[in-house]
Amino acid sequence: MTPGQTPDQSIADLLSPGAGPFALLRRLDPRTGLPGPVELLRGPVEVVERLADVPLRPAAERVGRDALALVPFRQLRERGFEVHDDGTPLQVLRVESAVDLALEDALRALPDDEVALRDVAPDLSDEDYADVVRRIIDAEIAEGSGANFVIRRDVDGVIDGFSARTALSLFRRLLVAEQGAYWTFVVHVPGADGSSRTLVGASPEVHVRMARGEVVMNPISGTYRYPATGPDPDGLVEFLTDPKEVEELFMVVDEELKMMCSVGDLGGVVHGPYLREMANLAHTEFELRGQSTLDAREVLRQTMFAATVTGSPVQSACRVIRRFEPSGRAYYAGALALLGHDGEGAQTLDSPILIRTADVREPAEGGSATVRVSVGATLVRGSTPEGEVAETHAKAAGVLRALGALPPLPPRTGTDGAPVRRVPLASDARIATLLASRRDRLATFWLEPQAAPTGPVLGEALVVDAEDTFTAMLVHLLAAAGLRARVLRYDDPALDDVLAAHDGLVLLGPGPGDPEDASDPRIARLQGLARDLSAAARSGGNPLLGVCLGHQLLSGTLGLPLRRKDSPHQGTQLEVDLFGNPVTVGFYNSFTARLDEAAAARLTAEGVEVATGPADEVVAVRGEGFAGIQFHPESVLTLGGPAVLRGLVEPLLTRRG
Repeated sequence: MTPGQTPDQSIADLLSPGAGPFALLRRLDPRTGLPGPVELLRGPVEVVERLADVPLRPAAERVGRDALALVPFRQLRERGFEVHDDGTPLQVLRVESAVDLALEDALRALPDDEVALRDVAPDLSDEDYADVVRRIIDAEIAEGSGANFVIRRDVDGVIDGFSARTALSLFRRLLVAEQGAYWTFVVHVPGADGSSRTLVGASPEVHVRMARGEVVMNPISGTYRYPATGPDPDGLVEFLTDPKEVEELFMVVDEELKMMCSVGDLGGVVHGPYLREMANLAHTEFELRGQSTLDAREVLRQTMFAATVTGSPVQSACRVIRRFEPSGRAYYAGALALLGHDGEGAQTLDSPILIRTADVREPAEGGSATVRVSVGATLVRGSTPEGEVAETHAKAAGVLRALGALPPLPPRTGTDGAPVRRVPLASDARIATLLASRRDRLATFWLEPQAAPTGPVLGEALVVDAEDTFTAMLVHLLAAAGLRARVLRYDDPALDDVLAAHDGLVLLGPGPGDPEDASDPRIARLQGLARDLSAAARSGGNPLLGVCLGHQLLSGTLGLPLRRKDSPHQGTQLEVDLFGNPVTVGFYNSFTARLDEAAAARLTAEGVEVATGPADEVVAVRGEGFAGIQFHPESVLTLGGPAVLRGLVEPLLTRRG
């Protein structure tokens, strides 16, 4: 808005020929928890190859909003992950003009035109998507590919006469109809050839934000679908006590804590849980906070993309997505990212996940525009095909209503016909109590700030990452035990040389997959590592600790059979007997080692102790120079994780010393 311009004139300028790219955003203010003003950003758009190439202002001009990046899902190539490369560009709007409009002024100035939508159809029928759910549970989760996966389905349509005016009308509808969104936005990028790309949506979820070195992530999972009569506290109480929904949320908290521990100097702290209430549904969520000295663009790169839109472990989930989805995701499940600097020159970053978004493409040759709305459900071992199908419908409903593909929600009225004011669900005392009780199941280590380790360093630890960044969390847990840790991937070319020179604990970490599938090059490499490391540990070399997959591989070297479980323990919290001590721990496994009487007698004679659970499943092993545990001491589901880890590691270090 130039000096003297009214809000009406600022909006009208966007509709003039050759107006150029623009973005309108209404963001939640993290300080107040309330939506802020409507921000109008204008400036040229350029395409860059990497997130590190996103341009920021020179130091002398570092105040305010610098750039708005449109980050496509294919950008995961930067992390070396498998992804359909659909060519969707990483576009950056360089902010030359930034104006804040009061909501009332913006609503008055924005057009409210009908949208000429036609030929609306899903790419997958409900029956076909239900079949995908079954296949994921039976062929991926049961086979150990991961704990959960998010597979998308699309709703496509055609908009006749699409223009910037249509884009603004859609944005206005979402401002009025949707609630609880983290960002409500429209980004319109006209091309020089007459084409255009428009993203308009209302995302409930933070991807990542950063201010003065504090990084915040916001794992959201678990979806309460409102009945036709509207939000119902009794229905929400039932939802909050559903084990499947509880475990689903804990799983994504673990996965995003991995990312937080990768970018945060002191790990992360879990806040919540909270309830995110929207027009058609409500979500449960946590907030993760940590401190980082990284450049904001590197924070953005290392957090691509949340488990809530991919699955866990993320790298394995991306392979599954590529197998099950026939095409690229374009901007769906990517991110918008507003980068800039505060008044003291510190970097700022605010980024929502690109979900609940319409992606509109207007062709260069003119004619009708195409629109796609993509949604996905988080598929876990407890999922039902019918429930996940219904979840995708609920998630798409807000944007489809704005497009006119669904009728508007009827106003809620009382018996006298007068409008009924909606009471927030979270105000119900039962709901507040249920939410608060979820913290009782989580590790206090992650609920409180982790101080920098003090006192003497007890030793060095080398953590071998088997393709699951739970290792990033293990580093922080090891630090609490007085061990300075370094992580190397199993396929790092330097690993063998580093192992040869290492003097200290080796931790063979968790990862996806069948521990006996030697046809998988990753598993074959890890099997060889387990044989060598186990032999060295038992003959007085570096002590060895195996965790989850690492434990299974270690158990294999002890002659224990490895079997697929009848029911996967992905994201399961159990109390087990750990060598005489009852502990409550978190499991993420589809395979397990088993113990029979003959093996028990043989291992006892060899001085090896074995802790078992139900059905003779091996929970832990330990012997001279080594130990292995099937559960994850670093998980938010493991209570007293640092003490459990110290209890396993200290005897190994003491015996060697």
